[in-house]
Amino acid sequence: MNFLRRRLSDSSFVANLPNGYMTDLQRPDSSSSSPASPAMERRHPQPLVASFSSPGSSIFSSLSSAMKQAPQASSGLMEPPGPSTPVVQRPRILLVIDDAHTDWSKYFHGKKVNGEIEIRVEQAEFSELNLAAYVTGGCMVDMQVVRNGTKVVSRSFKPDFILVRQHAYSMALGEDYRSLVIGLQYGGLPAVNSLYSVYNFCSKPWVFSQLIKIFHSLGPEKFPLVEQTFFPNHKPMVTAPHFPVVVKLGHAHAGMGKIKVENQLDFQDITSVVAMAKTYATTEAFIDSKYDIRVQKIGSNYKAYMRTSISGNWKANTGSAMLEQVAMTERYRLWVDSCSEMFGGLDICAVKAVHSKDGRDYIIEVMDSSMPLIGEHVEEDKQLMADLVVSKMSQLLMPGGTAPSPLRPLAPQTKSVKSPGQAQLGPQLGQPQPRPPPQGGPRQAQSPQPQRSGSPSQQRLSPQGQQPLSPQSGSPQQQRSPGSPQLSRASSGSSPNQASKPGATLTSQPRPPVQGRSTSQQGEESKKPAPPQPHLNKSQSLTNSLSTSDTSQRGNPSEDEAKAETIRNLRKSFASLFSD
Repeated sequence: MNFLRRRLSDSSFVANLPNGYMTDLQRPDSSSSSPASPAMERRHPQPLVASFSSPGSSIFSSLSSAMKQAPQASSGLMEPPGPSTPVVQRPRILLVIDDAHTDWSKYFHGKKVNGEIEIRVEQAEFSELNLAAYVTGGCMVDMQVVRNGTKVVSRSFKPDFILVRQHAYSMALGEDYRSLVIGLQYGGLPAVNSLYSVYNFCSKPWVFSQLIKIFHSLGPEKFPLVEQTFFPNHKPMVTAPHFPVVVKLGHAHAGMGKIKVENQLDFQDITSVVAMAKTYATTEAFIDSKYDIRVQKIGSNYKAYMRTSISGNWKANTGSAMLEQVAMTERYRLWVDSCSEMFGGLDICAVKAVHSKDGRDYIIEVMDSSMPLIGEHVEEDKQLMADLVVSKMSQLLMPGGTAPSPLRPLAPQTKSVKSPGQAQLGPQLGQPQPRPPPQGGPRQAQSPQPQRSGSPSQQRLSPQGQQPLSPQSGSPQQQRSPGSPQLSRASSGSSPNQASKPGATLTSQPRPPVQGRSTSQQGEESKKPAPPQPHLNKSQSLTNSLSTSDTSQRGNPSEDEAKAETIRNLRKSFASLFSD
């Protein structure tokens, strides 16, 4: 008695016991009643365990509960765990490259990526940034913000998104930050506008070449582009076709580097200046303008403005000017939409044109996300930019985008398409499955379920042990001769549980094919009915149950027979123990 108690308390001994034999031992041995199936015993374990008053009843109770949970976990019948606590994700870092006149953090206050991830705004100018970019490590940005000679901020971080609101290159101010743009692009960071377009906008003649393509595509009526001439250096600058002309030196902004030349003598003087600057230059005909036109696009928002000079300066952006918003016409919309397609797409852009006193329009320039905001709706435009950035971050930093976040859980994988042979193995896991009849009782042959081509509502399962009502039940594909070798192999390898429950053999992964047999043959074998089994006694039932549960792990018949003999000996010992 003490020896058996020690053996039952041994974890290694209990782990080696076959599945379901303990519940079979707990039932009184009676030759008049047929033994119940292990599935029925697992359904009602409490009355059986409670009927014992021996000291080992607690051990039987724990073993019974463990045996009940093991088959359910393997077949996917256990209830899914409750909802786990959501993981708090780190905030996404947005780097805004702009001067200190605009505090962009207030425009992103309360905004979240996909409504759940916070946004942390870091703002600095190009001159306050440095970085190191890696192939796999992204881009590490070092920011040192200095205000009035005092270092205010000094920290390093890895940005997730960038909003560029400052020019990356200007010859007039001696500022060249193209290397930082290259580093950000090297780190694979998404931005508004794209870093590819920001780098291309570092040369105005390069951008004007894109306007020439649009001009040839749409024609002068729809896209009136100003006539311009490009000189790579001062040597070809001999004379202009007509005067007055406007000479633009290099790459500059806000009217810098632009000179109005009235005659040939002044043009020769400017040529010497270009030689000293060692840069390229462009010339275009001077247009006596009535007002300037600016058409801007921020995302899907369009605005058009008209600016008229009051001081009389030929540069409308110099001196005093009157600005007013005008109606957005289809002509203006065509201009800005055509320009927004250059360099892979511009989310923020503006087109500048000049309206001459003779009533004609001339497009002179296009600007990107670094354009200055004008008019009475500056705050609205900044808010539109913030909303655009949040929308882009939601698209690019989430699963399915070009730059998914490593902290975001992966999207659920789509189910693979199963072949017709695999689809006939049984119902999918998680769906209601018919319970097998009592083990050892009289059985009827389980008829196979043929393929159905109708809708799911017409595919109804018939009661167990009967033929399903289907017009294709007698198809030639399922008719086999009694002496077929495939049928004999399928019948000899199936157990009573397998014959009564088609879905019992379906696991989370398809079973590897047997060597020398094709997949289509195995799919047909799964449809063949198993022959009726004779009435089984208790020992045979236990042996068959062991063979069914371990057939996918151990395929050696000699091991199963030895295990069955050991079980019968243990059963006799336990029976004599409890009878005492």
